[in-house]
Amino acid sequence: MTLDFSKTILEKVSFDRYLFSKELRKLVIWMGNENEEVKNLYQWCVDNFGKEYSDVIQQVFERQQLKD
Repeated sequence: MTLDFSKTILEKVSFDRYLFSKELRKLVIWMGNENEEVKNLYQWCVDNFGKEYSDVIQQVFERQQLKD
């Protein structure tokens, strides 16, 4: 459920780099300790937005891992 919601949000803001980055950060924090969900979100982001936002995706997920 969390993953589906996250995908929906990111698809809706994917037209704007700033919004995509902001929402991705919020979603990863919101998912918290759901490691499997976070991994699935990461893979989905790479598959769907990796060409356009690979740097943003890497940045957000690297920061989250440092906090854990």
